[in-house]
Amino acid sequence: MTDKHALVAMIIAQAEEQLAALIIRQKDTAEGATHEENRSEHAKDTRATEQSYLARGLATRVEDLQRTVDALHHLDVRTFSDDDEIAVSAFVTISQQERSGDSDPEEHWLVVPGAGGFELTDESGRLVRTVTPVSPLGRALLGLSAGDEGQVRKPGGVRAFEVLKVC
Repeated sequence: MTDKHALVAMIIAQAEEQLAALIIRQKDTAEGATHEENRSEHAKDTRATEQSYLARGLATRVEDLQRTVDALHHLDVRTFSDDDEIAVSAFVTISQQERSGDSDPEEHWLVVPGAGGFELTDESGRLVRTVTPVSPLGRALLGLSAGDEGQVRKPGGVRAFEVLKVC
């Protein structure tokens, strides 16, 4: 049985680390946008404008990541059975139907409200990836149960899978 609380704690730690680095980067960029060396020297000099756009984009990213960290801190990690439908906080094992020759055709996913795309190693050494309900795979997983088949459209085509376990 996978310790989902430990996985969520790892996700929070990674997200908080990214947030701290992003805050520093955003502050540095904002300071650069207002630094006297970035003042326009002529009408076509856009250094300050470009820096301010970058600073605003980073500020938005900081806000988004802070909301994600807050959501993870308040995540209700529930226990699922194979009969339950996949929802946020479900740990899901799927089998790729079109993969051949793979040493491990199973994939392990944790459905989280934010911080999709993280890769973790659980206590048994398995690779676990995070997926959000708004991602293509997350939308395809929601509502399925163990034994169900699903598919997700990817740039390379349709990817079919079977849900092996939900916990």
